[in-house]
Formats: sequence, C-alpha cells, structure tokens
Amino acid sequence: MERIDITDRSWKHDLIDRLAASCRGTPIAHALEIEHRVGIHLAVFVEPYLTFLLQGKKTIESRFSVNKHAPFEQVQEGDIIVLKKSSGPVCGVCRVAHVWFYRLDPNTWSEIKGYAEKLCMDNSAFWEKKKAASFATLMQVEHVRRIEEFDIDKLDPRSWVVLRRTPPEGQGTLL
Repeated sequence: MERIDITDRSWKHDLIDRLAASCRGTPIAHALEIEHRVGIHLAVFVEPYLTFLLQGKKTIESRFSVNKHAPFEQVQEGDIIVLKKSSGPVCGVCRVAHVWFYRLDPNTWSEIKGYAEKLCMDNSAFWEKKKAASFATLMQVEHVRRIEEFDIDKLDPRSWVVLRRTPPEGQGTLL
C-alpha cells in the first residue's frame, strides 16, 4: 500500500486524485472531478460498523458529540465521505443522500432510535454510551464503494476531518 504524507499540503490533492481514479465512471468520480461544489470528508470507522457500511447493511451513519463539531452542520447532501479504517488504510467512499442534525433532548432521542436498524445499532449498550451527547448528525449514504486500499499518515485523533467544505450557494471552491 502506498503512503500519503499529510504533513505535505498536497496530501488532500493526492487523496482526491486517488479517489477519482478509483471511482472512475461512477457518480462519486463525477462529484470529485467535475462538481467542485461538493464537500469532501474523511471519516474514521471502527469495526464492525465499517464492514456493515461497505456491505450495505448500514445505510445511515451517525456521529454523536458533547460539543458542536464536525460533521455537525458541516456536512451536506451530495457531499463525499472517504471511509478509513481506524488505525488503518482508506478503503472506501460514499455519498451523502440525506442528512439530519439534532440538538439532543428526550424527543429527538426517540426519533433517532427509530433509525436503529439502519444504523446497525439495536443494543442498549450503544445508546447508553451516547447518553452524554448533546449533538448528533445522521447521514443516509448512497453509492457506497470499496476502493483499493491506501494509507495516509493521519496522526491526529479526530474521527472526522473536513477535507473540502461545501461552498456557499453560487460560489466555487479552492482546495
């Protein structure tokens, strides 16, 4: 597996180029190459949820947090999510079909629990662990695709990194 050094500012360009080549001829390649108005996010996954997502069993990805940080209010419909194994390589990609943002309270918790099957989260241990969260982002994904694995030297502990923000309506973007 080839390694991309994130200390070099061009690692974002290299990552996007690799993804475009891996996804050539798919809706995701179109978004990466032509639609410069979509955001690109790197998401780190633990097992078994990465496998569930790649197999199509998990159709909604969730991120919970105590504080308001990415992807909360930073991911949009049409954005690309790059899938990376925790302490491992980049191995897949998908597109956000729909997104919901929640400021958590008893009513929103019951709504979110309604998505348990699509989240592959039907046990109480998961919900108990997320109980301290104040914010949640749920993303319905589409066009999930495995790609040839490659490493990046991501050293920070963030499980979500915004690589390219979705520009405001009517504006282009520079990477």
